[in-house]
Amino acid sequence: MADETELEGYLADLAEAGRRHAEPLAAERIRARGERRRRRRRAALASGGALLAATLVLGGVSLTRAAQGPEPPAVVPTPTASLFVPPTPAPGEEYASELGYVYDAVLRGDTVEVTVEQLQAEGGTATSAGVVHTLALRRGTLVEARQLTDGDPADVRLDQVVSRLAGGPEWVFVIDYDSEGRVQSLREAYWLSE
Repeated sequence: MADETELEGYLADLAEAGRRHAEPLAAERIRARGERRRRRRRAALASGGALLAATLVLGGVSLTRAAQGPEPPAVVPTPTASLFVPPTPAPGEEYASELGYVYDAVLRGDTVEVTVEQLQAEGGTATSAGVVHTLALRRGTLVEARQLTDGDPADVRLDQVVSRLAGGPEWVFVIDYDSEGRVQSLREAYWLSE
């Protein structure tokens, strides 16, 4: 009996020592993930302030134009059938994600227009979902890249990698959407292309 109690105590001490050595690595990953989310949130808040200022200026311009007289009637655009529906976050989630090729990037003023071909991940490989759409993103949209930056993991701005994304479908990204359907960041899905 005494030997069993001694053995149980030894095994409990060994398990506790293992837990103490395993937790810092997990804590470091959680801390790094939290830091990336904080950076994305700060960037979103900064762009939101600029958007508010632009909205106020445009509102003032539209009020002064209203005093000048009526506008000609608007032509109603013909709607195009698109299978794309921006994903929305699940309850309690901050972002919803879309997996897809990002290509044909073109810089247009303060935005970058890209084409996205949706993909479905199945067992470590990606297959086409049959949905292709275009997005107009802010130049400063954050991109978490690894292979796109020649194997050096880094957070870069979208306008810094436009030339790499200008070709055909080569780079696979996870695109993060907020609850209002706006793109918050792109994360390179390097694990699907290795």
